Amino acid sequence: MLAITALGDLAGAVPVTRSGARPGDQVAVAGQLGSAAAGLALLVAGVGEDNAEVAGLITFDGSDVMAMSGAALRGYRNQVAMIFQDPRAHVNPVRRIGDYMTEALRTNLDVPATAANRRAADMLGQVGITDGERRLRQYPHELSGGMLQRVMIAAALLTEPKLLLADEPTTALDVTTQAEVMAILDDLRREFGLAMLFITHDLELAAAICDRTAVMYAGQIVEVRESALLHDDPLHPYTAALSAARPDIAQTAQRLAAIPGRPLSAFEAPDSECAFAPRCPHARDICRAETPELIGLDGGLSRCVRAIDLRGHLTPEPTEDGPPHV
Repeated sequence: MLAITALGDLAGAVPVTRSGARPGDQVAVAGQLGSAAAGLALLVAGVGEDNAEVAGLITFDGSDVMAMSGAALRGYRNQVAMIFQDPRAHVNPVRRIGDYMTEALRTNLDVPATAANRRAADMLGQVGITDGERRLRQYPHELSGGMLQRVMIAAALLTEPKLLLADEPTTALDVTTQAEVMAILDDLRREFGLAMLFITHDLELAAAICDRTAVMYAGQIVEVRESALLHDDPLHPYTAALSAARPDIAQTAQRLAAIPGRPLSAFEAPDSECAFAPRCPHARDICRAETPELIGLDGGLSRCVRAIDLRGHLTPEPTEDGPPHV
């Protein structure tokens, strides 16, 4: 089990509280650029910056990830694999695919090169790449973006991890290839019994494939909710505003709704007020008087001091000639 408690962002110790994944879970972390969602995934992977200011706790099967080093950290990374959003930026262009895929097996698990290559070729077949032995001899520039992303997925699964961190794994792909890659990820997750932490900007995609979704704003988790309820029954004004801003092909609107004001990056989050208050239509003096904590509400979590008062009043209401009102 992965648990994240009061985790600081990379710059200003902004709390990211009570997020986690159990075996077989598929949890999305959704946030706009600057929300620190990708930074959260890197910290879970044990790849934080040396000069990062981080407060809090990440535990995996009861062990403190932040305190690991050396052999313990290498052993942990055999159980936690990461898929990055741009495969070409995370493979060495002068090394063959086989070298990239089998390095962890040979270095960390002492698997002989012949056996490692055989396992890699078999895994390529499971992600839909035929003629695996030939592909292992190729270089990254000889593969398409979709094939290279499948290679990255296959490499991540070779060590038989318990947790898969997927950082926007379909961003660099066309729509058709995105669907294929997500189907492969979902099938393999079920087959291997993996938990998955899925980083995305796409709330629709999160709702389609994940059991729960944690919504981040300015380095903080502001809501955790069952994905199926996230759009129609939000618990936080920011989630409601995101839902209102999404396009809907079933309705005609002259313009899309937009959240007023400027979004804050994680390092800009204030210490003594709600980070979303300057842009929130429901903000009151109490919202600017203290930093809200996550509270339990209807089976979810919300970081809003007015969450109980606003319950049932955040669902977007469509209009005939304009964007939804929240």
